[in-house]
Amino acid sequence: MTTRELAGAHAAHDGQSADSVLPCQRALFSIPDNRHYLNCAYMAPLARSVEAAGQAGLLRQRDPSQVGPAMFFDDVDRVRALFARLIGVDDWERVALVPSVSYAVQIVTANSRAQTGQNVVVIGDEFASAVLPWHRLALERRLIVRTVAAPAGVDVAERAAVWSEGIAAAIDADTAAVMLAPVHWSDGTRFDLVSIAARARAVGADVVVDGTQAVGALPFDFDAVRPDAVVCSGYKWLLGGYGMALAYLGPTYDGGIPLEENWTSQVGSEDFAQLSDYRHEYRQHVGRYDGGERAKPVLMAMMEAALTQLLAWGVDRVQRYCAEIIAPLRARAEELRLVVDTSAARSSHIVGVRFADGRSAVSVGRELTARQVYVSVRGDAIRVAPHLYTDARDVGALIDGLAARR
Repeated sequence: MTTRELAGAHAAHDGQSADSVLPCQRALFSIPDNRHYLNCAYMAPLARSVEAAGQAGLLRQRDPSQVGPAMFFDDVDRVRALFARLIGVDDWERVALVPSVSYAVQIVTANSRAQTGQNVVVIGDEFASAVLPWHRLALERRLIVRTVAAPAGVDVAERAAVWSEGIAAAIDADTAAVMLAPVHWSDGTRFDLVSIAARARAVGADVVVDGTQAVGALPFDFDAVRPDAVVCSGYKWLLGGYGMALAYLGPTYDGGIPLEENWTSQVGSEDFAQLSDYRHEYRQHVGRYDGGERAKPVLMAMMEAALTQLLAWGVDRVQRYCAEIIAPLRARAEELRLVVDTSAARSSHIVGVRFADGRSAVSVGRELTARQVYVSVRGDAIRVAPHLYTDARDVGALIDGLAARR
C-alpha cells in the first residue's frame, strides 16, 4: 500500500456525510466542566485520542529494540500525506516536517529569489515568527519591507475588504514576495487571499501563506490561492502537540539549500549500514528541508492522530460548528456595546471583540479569567476562539462575563 493510500485508509470516516452538522465533540476532550475554554488560537487542548497516541509514542522508547527504520521514514511520510490532504495538495512529498513556523519561514527566506532593491509585502501587526525572517533577509539583501497596517476609521464590517485591497495595492513590479495569512491572528479578520495571491502572481512575486490560525478550522482553497509555500504550526488548529510544524514547499524551492545538514536529508539514508558513506546529495523535493530528529516518537504520533481526526470531522464542518456556537455572541453584540464583525465574509473560529464604550480589553480579559472563561487579549481586542469542544454553556458564560462589565 502506498503512503497516500495508507493515509486515506487511516483517516477513518465518522459515519456522517460531509454536509451534516457535527454535534459538540466535548466528550472527546478532557476539559473540566467548570472551565470555559474559548482559546484554541492560543493552544488547542489535546483530544483523548491525541493524548493516547502521545503516550503510546512515549512507551515505544521503553524497548528501543522494537524501534525500527519505519519510525524514521514510514511514520513521517504518513504525517506528510495527511497534512497534504488537509490543505488539498496531491504531492505529499512536498511537505516538510520542521520544529516551528519560524524555522519554515527561514527556509523560505534563505532560498528566496529576492534581489537588492526589491520589496516584500507583509501584513501589519502579524505574528513575529512569520515576519522577523523577512526583516533579516531585508538587512542581508537590502530589501524594503512594506508593512500594510490595518485601515483606520473603517467600520468593522468593511475592515477585511479594505485591508485586503490595501495589501494588493502595495504589490508592484518590484515585489519579490508576499507573506499572507487567511485570517489575522489577533482578531480573525479574514483576508481575500485569492485576490491578493493573484495580484502577487501577476508580478512574479512568491506567495507565502502562514496558515497557523486557519488551516484545520477554515477551508483552504489551495488551487485558487496557488501558494508557493504554506507553513503551519501544529499545536493550534491542527490539534497536535507543541514543538512541531508542517510546511508545503512548492517547486519554487526545488534544489534549495536546507538550514541544517542532517542524515535524513541525504539520498539513501534509509540504508543504515551506509550512513557513513557520505553522498553529499540532498533528497529530491523538500525532504531535504526537514528539521533534524524529525521522527519524534511522541509528537509524530500525536500529529498523526490529530490530523486523522480533523480529516474525519471535515474542516468545513468545524467552521460551520464554530459559526453556530458563536452566533449568540454576534446576536447580542449591539446590546452589549461590543464591536464584532457580523459581515458575510468573516471567520467564526477566531472572533475579535472590541468595546464601543471604551472598556479596556485587558481589564475585561482579567474579569473573564476570574470567571474561568479563557480567551486571549490581543491588542485592543478580546480574541474568542471556539472549537468543536465548545458548548452553549461556554458561550453563555462568555456573554455573562461581557455583560457584567457594562
